[in-house]
Amino acid sequence: MPCSRSALGLMVLGLLGVATAAPSCGPGQWVNLTSIPQPRQEHATAAIGDSIIAIVGGLVPTANSTATTDLVQLYDVTTDTWHTAAPAPHKVNHANAAGVGGRLYLLGGLVEAPLSSGLTMNWVATRACYVYDPAVDAWSEIAPMPSGTEKGSAVVGVHEGMIYLAGGMTVLQTGYQDAVTSVVAFNTTSGAWQRLEAAAAELPESRQHAAGAVIGDSFYVVGGRRYGQLYHKDTVFELNLTDLAAGWKVSAARMPVSRGGLSGGAVGGNFYAFGGEGNVDAATGVFNQTERYSPLSVQWTEMAPMPVPRHGTQAIGMGGRIYIPGGGLQQDGKSISVGGGPVIFQHPTTHFDAYCP
Repeated sequence: MPCSRSALGLMVLGLLGVATAAPSCGPGQWVNLTSIPQPRQEHATAAIGDSIIAIVGGLVPTANSTATTDLVQLYDVTTDTWHTAAPAPHKVNHANAAGVGGRLYLLGGLVEAPLSSGLTMNWVATRACYVYDPAVDAWSEIAPMPSGTEKGSAVVGVHEGMIYLAGGMTVLQTGYQDAVTSVVAFNTTSGAWQRLEAAAAELPESRQHAAGAVIGDSFYVVGGRRYGQLYHKDTVFELNLTDLAAGWKVSAARMPVSRGGLSGGAVGGNFYAFGGEGNVDAATGVFNQTERYSPLSVQWTEMAPMPVPRHGTQAIGMGGRIYIPGGGLQQDGKSISVGGGPVIFQHPTTHFDAYCP
């Protein structure tokens, strides 16, 4: 049940007393947390401050399939509890979201477009952008993405009040999806989109459904794919945000297991990559790998695999843990009979866990 605006504001500002303790876990362990209130995948995940995790939009189950939603739900890491917030201004999946200065920014994403002959799915990028203020539980419209830069499924990085969106896609429809190279930035101080220097404005190669994070002054884009689910990559792209003119670099250290649809987050100066889809060796088509990338040593290390392998979610590093809410339990479009029941083609879950490096 949604909480009141005043209660929600207090919760997000960290002023409510701790009702329960979040489960503990040791180094290299996984811990199960309170399930998210609604099964979902292809949602955006972002941190608001140092104790709240927001999930925005995505896909939720319907009687026969899934549908795009405007649901926004907030998780308090100190109490292991969920609260429903004001819905997003529109239904959106594969959204780009980030938390800056105690507010949540929703920048573009994919929305449902009219179907034509032969199409059962038609999602296209939107330019619309909004900011959510948890103190009043309300959304406000902000400057839209510049014409021609709209996209969803981008890798999001935050650095000194700037939100960077790297790669992504502009269309996802039956039998077709694209991937872009563009990198754009939103200045949360001025409220305006900012042009990047040419060397920083394009990834070395187009990517969507990748993962990434800002570690120190560097923005990393890890894995992902070009076009379909089986065209996944093992690359690591790096951009020094204090020297944009130097442009993107390609790390010599490739991911041990190439994959797209993965999630990832940074803790302790390292990047951790989880799951993904396009696994031809698994019945579900989903990867269970957990791998750590060290920018200092430029090396990858295999870690404890995901107990519940997933794709179509995003991870958030916070307080020494990496949180992974929801996601899809099978590769989208892959027909699977679950427990001898009917064949399904998507399988969003409520499962929520965290990895403790």
